[in-house]
Amino acid sequence: MSKDSLRVIRPAKHVNVKIAVPPSKSYTNRALIAGALAEGTTTLLHPSQSEDSKYLIEALKEFSIDIKSKKDRVQVQGSGGCLQAPAKEIFIGNAGTTMRFLSGLASLANGNTILNGDEQMQRRPINDLLEALRMAGIKCSSNNGYPPVIISGGNFAGGRIEVNGNISSQFLSSLLLSAPYAKRPVSIHVKGRLTSLPYVDMTLHVMRSFGAEIEVIEMTTYTINNKQKYIGHTFPIEADASSATYFLAAAAITGGRVVITNLSPESLQGDIKFVNVLSDMGCSVTKREDSIEIHGGKLRGIEVDMNEMPDCVPTLAIVAAFAEGVTAIHNIPQLRYKESNRLQAIATELSKLGTKVEIGDDGMAIRPQRLHGATIETYNDHRIAMSFAIAGLQVEGISIKNPGCVAKSFPNFWEEFEKLEGKK
Repeated sequence: MSKDSLRVIRPAKHVNVKIAVPPSKSYTNRALIAGALAEGTTTLLHPSQSEDSKYLIEALKEFSIDIKSKKDRVQVQGSGGCLQAPAKEIFIGNAGTTMRFLSGLASLANGNTILNGDEQMQRRPINDLLEALRMAGIKCSSNNGYPPVIISGGNFAGGRIEVNGNISSQFLSSLLLSAPYAKRPVSIHVKGRLTSLPYVDMTLHVMRSFGAEIEVIEMTTYTINNKQKYIGHTFPIEADASSATYFLAAAAITGGRVVITNLSPESLQGDIKFVNVLSDMGCSVTKREDSIEIHGGKLRGIEVDMNEMPDCVPTLAIVAAFAEGVTAIHNIPQLRYKESNRLQAIATELSKLGTKVEIGDDGMAIRPQRLHGATIETYNDHRIAMSFAIAGLQVEGISIKNPGCVAKSFPNFWEEFEKLEGKK
């Protein structure tokens, strides 16, 4: 799909479907980095086919990592931490995780690594991570704190490192993933409130599965011994909780039923808790060992802290527009630094539909009004596209610009979404 294309959403009277969501992009990318550094071979079973993960795979190949991809698995021949900087600049589109994780990886590679992205990536801050790498003995430069970045690697000294946690937890995750290969033990201290904490838990889970030991004190201090190395192994990738939220929201706003057939409610992924938010808003939720079922109910506005699941905020905003009463969403200032300025994007596009939205310093309030159709600008942001598509199931006349941007995380989203739509 071209950026000029348009996807017209067909309203649905009632939703009643079972959906299997795609593999987790977040787990795939963490396991790819660990596998690239490990000794021996790592096999990722059912990896994400997302655009972001493909960017990371191609970038790792430029570091001379041998990677063989099939549809249901990716095999990574580990480097044992012995890396050479790529000979050419690495372009990673708007893949934020890839940019941040590769910055940490590049600190271990001998030579200069140049990482660049598209115009949106060049507006996403990375200075906090670069400052932390400098504390570890790495020379690095950027365009006033934004990509492109140049990392002069091969001398990751380790020691005490401080990193700000209030913009993105990916800065911390990047440091953690590379820390076992520092020249001396690493002690990482988080300054300020750490956003998106469950993603750090996922990073620790991946590291431990590859054999690393990490001492954690109150989620603010992380100590990693440099005498250990990752050991390659088979790592199955679980289903993506973020991708499930759109279908759960569809049940919520239509009063219908959706079953996610391949996702455990016990997942470490923070977005799994979105079902609790929907329950608070009036939906009926049934959790089983490896599936989640939701029935829509009479929706009510709520007050909620979404710091630990910021990627769900666009979806929650759509559900809130169909609720009775105001929904106040707190502690999400990091949304300004995502694929788009999501706070502004949500407010602008919901206003087109007729909803009143107020943006504050750290969140937003949504005041439902009578909704009407509109053409939605996606800002090349996959989560804006998928969230506002859900609104079109209940509001006639909604069209989504640049629908192909969903490939960033969920390449077959529209194919699955057709199961929700009304008949042609």
